[in-house]
Amino acid sequence: MLSAEALRAHLVAAGLAGTVATSREKSLRSYQLFAQRDPRFLIGLDPVGSWTPDELLRLMADRCGVSPDPGHRSGREVIDPDRTLAALDALADRLARAARARAPVLLGTGHPRQLLDFYAGLAAGLSAAGCPVLTPAYGRCIDISTQFGLRTHTLDYVHGVAVVRPAGGDHSGGASAAHCHSPLPVRAALAAAVAGDGPLPSLVVGDHGWVCGAGQLGIEAVGLADVNDPALFVGEREGRVSVVVPVDDAARSGYYRPLTRYVLKRACLSQ
Repeated sequence: MLSAEALRAHLVAAGLAGTVATSREKSLRSYQLFAQRDPRFLIGLDPVGSWTPDELLRLMADRCGVSPDPGHRSGREVIDPDRTLAALDALADRLARAARARAPVLLGTGHPRQLLDFYAGLAAGLSAAGCPVLTPAYGRCIDISTQFGLRTHTLDYVHGVAVVRPAGGDHSGGASAAHCHSPLPVRAALAAAVAGDGPLPSLVVGDHGWVCGAGQLGIEAVGLADVNDPALFVGEREGRVSVVVPVDDAARSGYYRPLTRYVLKRACLSQ
């Protein structure tokens, strides 16, 4: 396993923290649209606070390390790698508690090409520790708004991790799974669990709508988020999300493998 110092160096070298690919323009636009309560950027969260763009910028500076200067309008964003490391430690500690309790867990991602393997490694470690890794609503059809209009998707599970696929498409592996911010998949999964399709999860692990949607419904949720996804950090600040790891969420899949190993080792879980 990488030491904390070596993992910090990896985060910066791989562009997962330090200077990242996310643009300042994209972040500021996300903060503006979140403040306007655009559902595409709330991703399942119903904020308690008013959250103006300036308040969101201050929050993201505190939680991620982006520049707090509202006059900084362009260029690439920065994530403080020390904040990423601290959040990975907190994530590992929460997974360790779930493992000790053999708690049922639900994992899901809206970034299947990039993050599926990261969550699959966590699912394998939790399962080996005795945690039921849940798969409620498998095969359920869900209509999700996309840039091309309303499209039907199917809820699938790959190595214990929920993804959505365009209906009628290839149903093998993670390559055909769709990028998705919507909270509808986690709502469908939780509704199926309530209806008897397995127990309710004690913990949801994921990103985007999986975290915000679960947290809004009162299920403890943890996961990863980029600096242009303020909803997860607002959820954390308002007490509906337990842990958010600030990290570039659109890098190459292999770049996240050291993070998986680090979290599993710290949580004393098998890989």
